[in-house]
Amino acid sequence: MSGSHIPSPAPAANGHAALVLNATYEPLCVVSVRRAAVLLLSEKAEAITHGEGFLQSALRTIPIPSVVRLNRYVKVPHLRKVSLSRRAIFARDRWRCAYCGGPAETIDHVMPRSRGGGHVWENVVAACARCNHKKGDKTPKEMGWRLATTPSVPKGAAWRVLGHRTPDPRWELWLGSRN
Repeated sequence: MSGSHIPSPAPAANGHAALVLNATYEPLCVVSVRRAAVLLLSEKAEAITHGEGFLQSALRTIPIPSVVRLNRYVKVPHLRKVSLSRRAIFARDRWRCAYCGGPAETIDHVMPRSRGGGHVWENVVAACARCNHKKGDKTPKEMGWRLATTPSVPKGAAWRVLGHRTPDPRWELWLGSRN
């Protein structure tokens, strides 16, 4: 076996991910622990923060990486937009109904699609089934309701890099707040 053998993630590492930073410490993406280990072993990145546990091969043992920084700068052609999905809407609205504040289980178009409302961040909110059904094909104004917050496109590095995923607390220094 050669010294460049790529270790498989240990059972404790299954499901874990690592944050990849550019050489300038700008967050780029989230990769599997296995991919982060490959970057480290090929000397394309350095470990900034370690997770819990170790990855082992016949010849090496390395701490599970949580945050890695690339050794060379990677030019990012454009900033990615956050994809609109049910899960991302629930995450943005913190799984709370935009109308009553209760637990959300559906999404609702503030201006109903049947009345020209688009399926865009600024027109979609999380809602409980009761409020969504009660509102039906009306606008909040017609119902005498007010939105607690105006729906908008999520902004910031955390949303751009993670989307709806929950960040590892060890990444907060580089991602900042999701709000």
